[in-house]
Amino acid sequence: MPSHRVDRATEDIRRELTDILRGLKDPRIQGMLSIVRVELTRDFSFATVYVSAMEGLDTAKEACRGLESGSGYIRREIAARLSLRHAPKFLFKATDAIEYSAEISKIIKDLKGEDENEEGHTR
Repeated sequence: MPSHRVDRATEDIRRELTDILRGLKDPRIQGMLSIVRVELTRDFSFATVYVSAMEGLDTAKEACRGLESGSGYIRREIAARLSLRHAPKFLFKATDAIEYSAEISKIIKDLKGEDENEEGHTR
């Protein structure tokens, strides 16, 4: 069972990573990027960061390559902002969570439209 300390640190890291992402100048890290989830090990040595892009999985993969190359800067910034003696090593993984959720929303919207059309014809 994860401790409250790990949960709190995970959320702090996620918040700070989002802020750091906005300031990075790497051209691979552009567009609508979102940090979906951060998984931190109990000993704070590794953090897996799941990154998603509105443009799709290929853009998220390219952004992960850019984030990997800037991971030293990101670690230093996280350590300074959160007053950590040792910042975790970051593993960036691309996910299509934003694209997937947009697709699900579209399906639900389409189904609601069909339901309204069916109700309109029966009355």
